[in-house]
Amino acid sequence: MAKPITDFAPADASLTPRFAEVATFMRTRSLPMGQAGDVDVGIVGVPFDLGTSYRAGSRHGPASIREQSRALRLINGHTGTAPFEIARIADLGDTPIHPLNFDESLKIITDSFRDLGEKGVRPLALGGDHTISLPILRGLVRNGDVGMVHFDAHSDTSDETRGMKISHSTPFRRAVEEGLLDPRRVIQIGLRGQMYSNDDYGWARDVGMTIITMDDFETRGRAAVIDEARRVVGNAPTYLSFDIDGLDSIYCPGTGVPEPGGFSMRDAMVVFRGLRGIDLIGADICEVAPHLDVGGITSIHAAHLGFELLCLLAEAARSRTK
Repeated sequence: MAKPITDFAPADASLTPRFAEVATFMRTRSLPMGQAGDVDVGIVGVPFDLGTSYRAGSRHGPASIREQSRALRLINGHTGTAPFEIARIADLGDTPIHPLNFDESLKIITDSFRDLGEKGVRPLALGGDHTISLPILRGLVRNGDVGMVHFDAHSDTSDETRGMKISHSTPFRRAVEEGLLDPRRVIQIGLRGQMYSNDDYGWARDVGMTIITMDDFETRGRAAVIDEARRVVGNAPTYLSFDIDGLDSIYCPGTGVPEPGGFSMRDAMVVFRGLRGIDLIGADICEVAPHLDVGGITSIHAAHLGFELLCLLAEAARSRTK
């Protein structure tokens, strides 16, 4: 028999100061990954940045996001969602990483998320560079009929980076080629900035992905983009990936490739809330590099977005249970 939700209640701030004890995400109960059998939603750090082509350091992102999440409270004041009251949530620590071996790290990440998927856990992954989305999908996806809502300044569908077929610029091209994602059920939101060529988005469009550039986002407005995202992914299983550089660089100085002219935090939070009810099987927040940050603002924003995703995942887990 599964353990009751009350067994997974986070630390009570009225009893233990928020600054005390080891930082888990939102001071959630800590469990080893191997004991995740009773967990509905698991927070998992993926401290990997060997796929970064410019400024590294996102291997330290999971720890920094957890530290900044101490300040968060337990109920979403806008939607009323109380994730810890409707789902069994635990911080499962970090996937083991080989700090010098790219291929071995990808295998470890894949195996870790395959184990979680087989246990029925819906993961919230804290990255790490955007390479991690590929091994996460390799681990979670069974039949390939998975859609994705992807927030990013970049499409991440390049064919290669300096001769490498797998990097933080290529994960979603590989995911489609490997049959993990149905490109007709993928929407990319917030793309902008300079390009290497006029065909940077060509492959994504050719295979059927829906692309909403930042100019499109501003022209159409949040409500229309939410409707389009819901139309694209439909009711089938969906993954959500958020590169922190989808935010305007004023909100995320601590990232490898900051891009001006992106989402405000308000934009991102409203769009997340507009996705309530989709069958979210997992999510990630990537590319937080705390050593490049200013006053922890990037990690603070990542933590708040992580809470919004936690609400979506908890509601999806409750819906599936019902």
